[in-house]
Amino acid sequence: MGSPEGRFHFAIDRGGTFTDVFAQCPGGHVRVLKLLSEDPANYVDAPTEGIRRILEQEGGMLLPRDRPLDTSRIASIRMGTTVATNALLERRGERVALLVTRGFRDLLHVGTQAREDLFDLAVPMPEVLYEEVLEVDERVVLYRGEPGAGTPVKGCTGDLLEVQQPVDLGGLRGKLEGLLSRGIRSLAVVLMHSYTWAQHEQQVGALAQELGFTHVSLSSEAMPMVRIVPRGHTACADAYLTPTIQRYVQGFRRGFQGQLKDVQVLFMRSDGGLAPMDSFSGSRAVLSGPAGGVVGYSATTYQVEGGQPVIGFDMGGTSTDVSRYAGEFEHVFEASTAGVTLQAPQLDINTVAAGGGSRLFFRSGLFVVGPESAGAHPGPACYRKGGPVTVTDANLVLGRLLPASFPCIFGPGEDQPLSPEASRKALEAVATEVNSFLTNGPCPASLLSLEEVAMGFVRVANEAMCRPIRALTQARGHDPSAHILACFGGAGGQHACAIARALGMDTVHIHRHSGLLSALGLALADVVHEAQEPCSLPYTPETFVQLDQRLSRLEEQCVDALRAQGFPRPQISTESFLHLRYQGTDCALMVSAHQHPATARSPRAGDFGAAFVERYMREFGFVIPDRPVVVDDVRVRGTGRSGLRLEDVPKAQTGPPRVDKMTQCYFEGGYQETPVYLLGELGYGHKLLGPCLIIDSNSTILVEPGCQAEVTETGDIRISVGAEAPSTVGAQLDPIHLSIFSHRFMSIAEQMGRILQRTAISTNIKERLDFSCALFGPDGGLVSNAPHIPVHLGAMQETVQFQIQQLGADLHPGDVLLSNHPSAGGSHLPDLTVITPVFWPGQTRPVFYVASRGHHADIGGITPGSMPPHSTTLQQEGAVFLSFKLVQGGVFQEEAVTEALRAPGKIPGCSGTRNLHDNLSDLRAQVAANQKGIQLVGELIGQYGLDVVQAYMGHIQANAELAVRDMLRAFGTSRQARGLPLEVSAEDHMDDGSPIRLRVQINLSQGSAVFDFSGTGPEVFGNLNAPRAITLSALIYCLRCLVGRDIPLNQGCLAPVRVVIPRGSILDPSPEAAVVGGNVLTSQRVVDVILGAFGACAASQGCMNNVTLGNAHMGYYETVAGGAGAGPGWHGRSGVHSHMTNTRITDPEILESRYPVIVRRFELRLGSGGRGRFRGGDGVVRELLFREEALLSVLTERRAFQPYGLHGGEPGARGLNLLVRKDGRTVNLGGKTSVPVYPGDVFCLHTPGGGGYGDPDDPAPQPPGSPQQLPAFPERGSVYEYRRAQEAV
Repeated sequence: MGSPEGRFHFAIDRGGTFTDVFAQCPGGHVRVLKLLSEDPANYVDAPTEGIRRILEQEGGMLLPRDRPLDTSRIASIRMGTTVATNALLERRGERVALLVTRGFRDLLHVGTQAREDLFDLAVPMPEVLYEEVLEVDERVVLYRGEPGAGTPVKGCTGDLLEVQQPVDLGGLRGKLEGLLSRGIRSLAVVLMHSYTWAQHEQQVGALAQELGFTHVSLSSEAMPMVRIVPRGHTACADAYLTPTIQRYVQGFRRGFQGQLKDVQVLFMRSDGGLAPMDSFSGSRAVLSGPAGGVVGYSATTYQVEGGQPVIGFDMGGTSTDVSRYAGEFEHVFEASTAGVTLQAPQLDINTVAAGGGSRLFFRSGLFVVGPESAGAHPGPACYRKGGPVTVTDANLVLGRLLPASFPCIFGPGEDQPLSPEASRKALEAVATEVNSFLTNGPCPASLLSLEEVAMGFVRVANEAMCRPIRALTQARGHDPSAHILACFGGAGGQHACAIARALGMDTVHIHRHSGLLSALGLALADVVHEAQEPCSLPYTPETFVQLDQRLSRLEEQCVDALRAQGFPRPQISTESFLHLRYQGTDCALMVSAHQHPATARSPRAGDFGAAFVERYMREFGFVIPDRPVVVDDVRVRGTGRSGLRLEDVPKAQTGPPRVDKMTQCYFEGGYQETPVYLLGELGYGHKLLGPCLIIDSNSTILVEPGCQAEVTETGDIRISVGAEAPSTVGAQLDPIHLSIFSHRFMSIAEQMGRILQRTAISTNIKERLDFSCALFGPDGGLVSNAPHIPVHLGAMQETVQFQIQQLGADLHPGDVLLSNHPSAGGSHLPDLTVITPVFWPGQTRPVFYVASRGHHADIGGITPGSMPPHSTTLQQEGAVFLSFKLVQGGVFQEEAVTEALRAPGKIPGCSGTRNLHDNLSDLRAQVAANQKGIQLVGELIGQYGLDVVQAYMGHIQANAELAVRDMLRAFGTSRQARGLPLEVSAEDHMDDGSPIRLRVQINLSQGSAVFDFSGTGPEVFGNLNAPRAITLSALIYCLRCLVGRDIPLNQGCLAPVRVVIPRGSILDPSPEAAVVGGNVLTSQRVVDVILGAFGACAASQGCMNNVTLGNAHMGYYETVAGGAGAGPGWHGRSGVHSHMTNTRITDPEILESRYPVIVRRFELRLGSGGRGRFRGGDGVVRELLFREEALLSVLTERRAFQPYGLHGGEPGARGLNLLVRKDGRTVNLGGKTSVPVYPGDVFCLHTPGGGGYGDPDDPAPQPPGSPQQLPAFPERGSVYEYRRAQEAV
C-alpha cells in the first residue's frame, strides 16, 4: 500500500459504534484513528471526518469542516460499512413493493413456515421488507409434454419450460401507477422459475422503469439460483437496501471536491472482495464491516504463521464474530441476517451473543451470560449511565481493564473515566443473589467473594464462545486444537488466552493493529468481480464441453469488468467453481478445482469431480460412488490484485521491555502482581511472561499465568499458551462449575449430532436433520440433548430407562441397543433409538448412557414412508424393536437387524423396509455418534473425575427442577392473589370426539403439581393413539414455554410433576395399538389442553396437516403451516408451524422441478384466525395441481373441532381438505383418507387458524402485531443456520 506518487491511501471501517481509519501516508508511514460513528454535534459523516483529520495532521494546515475536501492528494478510499446491516436491523430501508406470481402473495411472509424460537408462544418473527404486494398474472412451469401442452422454450439452465400464461402488462400498468401515486419508488420482482426463464421479469422491469420507478430489483439478476423464497428475499433486500446505500454514497461524495471523480473508491462486499462504489448493492453489503476483519487476519496471521489454519475471534461490545481461514475464504451461499435469508456469496462469519456488553444474570442457581446486551447506550455499568452489569464490568472488577488507559468519554456529560465503583456496586447485587442461593438453596455451600463471582461469569462467557468455535471446526471435519487463534476487536484480548486454552490451541496471534484489523483488512483486500448462472446439467463427460464453454464465458465477463476498472491482465486472476450435489440430495457443495488440475476425464477448467468427492468425504465421512452428480450452478470469481501492501516495519528491541506500572489482577486462587506494558514501546524479540497486561490505545491484552508473549518480527504479539494449572473441583454444587458443565454437557450432545449428520446417508438425517442426540446419567435420566426437537424432548429418557429395567445385568461392554417400540418409550416406529451403555474401570454397572434417535425414511409397513394414514395396528406401521442388541460384544449384528427390518413383509398387505441400505448406513452412523459422545464424556471424566461428572449430571437436573418449581410457585401465587383455586383444568377433543381431559393441582409450598389426565378417551381403532412418551414430551415442551427463558431441558423438568395417565387410554394405549397419528396429531392436542389449563394462550392450529403423495416411481411428504394462537399481549402469527412441529416446507420451485405437481396457490387464508382483543393467526391455502396419476394421503385434525379462543376470544376456523376433479366436481376428503388422483385434479388444503384472546369488543388499544423486536446483534453464520435447520423438524 505504498505511495510512490506521494498520495494518501485510506481504508475505513465504519462500524456501529466506532469508525476506524487506517491511512498509508506519502512516504509509506501509517496513521490510525478511531472516532465515534455518530457524533452529529461535531461532524456529519465519520469517514469524511477521519480523512479530514489525517489530512490536517499530515499537512499541518486547518481544513474547515464546512468545505469539501481537496482530493488531489488522495489516491484511493476503501470502506467497509454497517449501513446495510443497520438498515436491515432497524428496518430503516426504502419503501418497497413486491411483484410476485399470482397465487404467491404471502410466500415471503410464510417463508420456510418454521418459527425462529421454538419455545416463545408469541412466535416473534421479523416482518417482511416490502410494504405492498402486487400479484402478476403470468405463469411458467417446467415442460413435461402432457397432452395439450404448448411449445416448449429453453431456459438458461437447459431445462425445457412451458409458458402457460404470458405477462399481462396491460393490467399491470395501472397497478404500478397506483404504487407511484402512493410514493413507492422501489420494486422487487419475483416470478416463478425466473432463475432459468428471466424474460417475464425483464418485461415487468422494463415497464416499471418506463413508468419512473427509481430502483427495480429483478430476482433473476439479484441472484439467479433456484428456490424462489431465498431468491425473493434477496431481491427484496436489494430493493430495500440499495437505495439507502446509494443515498449514503452520494452524501459521502458531497464531502469532497469533484465528488471523488478522480479517486478510486471501493466498498467491501460480504464475500470479502472490494467492489466499485457505483456497483455496491444492498444484498451484497450486509457483512461489509465484519468481512474486513477476516481479510485482515487471512493476509497477516495466516501468512506469518506459515499457513497453519486460523480461527478468527473478533469480540466486540454486543457480540463476537468467529470465522475460519485455511488458505481460502470459506463462503456460504445462503444465510440469514436480521430475519432475512439472502442468496449471495458471503464469508462464513458466525456471530454469537457474547460480547463485552453482554449482560450477567443469576437464574435458578445458574450463571448466565447474554444474549441480552447493554448496547452502546446506556452501556455497561462502568460507563456511568445507569447501565446493567456486563462482561466488561466483570473484567474491570478483576483488574483486567485499567480505567487510566481509556479516554474520559463516559458519564452523562461524556467527560468522565470508567467507573470501577459502578461495576463493583452492580456486581455486588448479583453476588448477593448468588450467596443467598448458596445459603438457602438445596445444597448449602460456602459463600463466594465478589471476585469469585466476577471470575465465574468470565469463565461462563468463555465457554459460551467456545461452543460455536467447536461447532464451526468439527462440522467440517477439523480439529479446533490444530488452529491458531487470531484475536482482534476491542474486547477479545482479555479472553484470548482462556479461549485458546479451553480449545487446546497452543498459539494466539494478535496483530499490532488488532483494534483496527477490519480497516487494515480493507487496505490489504483485492477487488473482486463475480459472475454466476444456474445450471441443471449432469456432471458427465458428455457435458464437460458445455461446462467449459459456460465457465469461459463467465471468466471473460469477470476479466472485462476488472480491466474496465483499470487492472492490467497480469494482475487479474480467475477461479472457477461448480455447485455440485449427488442426484436426489439437497446437499450441494460449491467446489473449486484449483488444487485439482484437469485430466483426460474432466473439464478443461479442472477436475471438479475429484474436488467434490474429496470435500464430501472430509465433511461427511463417506461418498456415494454409484450416484450421479448434478451441477446446480456455474460460477467464476475474478480477482484484481491491488498491489497494496504494508511497508511500515516496527522497531527492534533496545534493551529489556519497560514496565509502565504494576497492578493487581485476579486469577484463579487470588490476586497476583501484574506488570503493565505499553505496546508502542515494545520491539521485536521482547518476551513477556504471564501474568501481564499489554495496552495500546484501542485494546487491552491479558497474558494469563503460564503463558508467554513475544513480539514478532512484524511487530505483532504471539502468545504461547501454557497448560492450565490443575484446579480441584469437588462433587459439591458450585454454581460457576454448574454453568460450565451445562455448556459442556450440551456441547457433547451437539458434537454427537454433528457426527451423526456427517456420517448418515439418508436425506431425513443428513439434510432434514430429523434426529436428536442425548446424554443420560447412570439411572437413565436425561442430562442434555440436542437439538430441541419438541416431539423428542424427554422421550428418549423413557426408552433408556425401559432398557435398564428390561435388561438389568444383561448389559455388557461392547453392547449397543436398538429400540423403537411405543411401550418402550418410542414415539412412532420410524424413529429408531440407538443406546450405548458406557462402562468405566472399576465399575460393574454402566456409569452413563448415550443415545441417538433418528427418523428413518422407511422401515416397512403398509405404505411407503411407514406413516400410513389408515393403520389400525402397530404391525402395519413397520419393523418393531423392543430391546434389540444392534451391537453385541463389539460386533455389528447386520444379519439379525436385516432380518428384523424385512420382517414386516411376512404380514399380509405389508412390506419389509424399502431402503435397507440407508437403514443400515444410518444405524452405523448412530453408533458412531454415540461413540463420539462416549469419547467426549471420557475426556470430561479424565479431567474432573467420575464422581464429579456424575455429581454435576445430578446438579444440572436439579437446576432444571428448580426453574420449574419456581414457575409453578409463581403461577400458584398469582392465582391465590386473585382469589382463584390452585386447581385448573381443561378439555379438548380429537375430531373423532375422543376427549383429552386434564386436571392440574398445584402444591404451592413445594412448587410441585399433579397433571391428571383421568377421563381421557379410550384407545381408538386407528392411529391417533399417543404413547406415554409423547405426552411427556408435550409436557416438557409446555413447561419450558411457561418458564419463559432458557433452562436445561432434562429429567429435572419433570421432577416436580406427577403425571397420571389412565392405562388403555388414547394417551397410554395397548402395546399393539397403531400410533403414527398420535405422534404428529394427538401430541398437538395435548399441548393445547396443557396451555389451555394454564391460560397461557389460545389454541394454535393444533395440526401438522400431513400430506403424502406417491406412485410407483416417486414419493413426497410435507407438513403445512397454519395459524398460531393469540395471547396476553400479542396477535397470533399467521402461516407458521406451532408447538410440536417446526418442519420447513419444500420451496415451490424445487417441488415443481422434482415432482409431477404445480403449486397453484400458497397464501394466507385471510380471516381464518379467531377474533379477539388479540386476534388469532391465519391459516394458509395451498393448492396442488397433479400432472401424473398418484395416491394422495392426508392425515389431519381440527376439521371438526375449532381451535379454541381464550378469555372471550373467538375460535379459529376449522381446516378443510378439498379435491377438485378435472371435470370441476369438488369433493370434501375429510380429515384422514387416501384417494387416487389424476392429471388435472387439484388438492385444495385450507389449514386451521389460531384462536383469539380477549373480548373482540374490548376497546383497549391493540399492538401493531406480534412482537417483532430483533436482537441487538444479528446472529448469523453456518453454525446458526445449522441450529435453525435442526429446530425446523
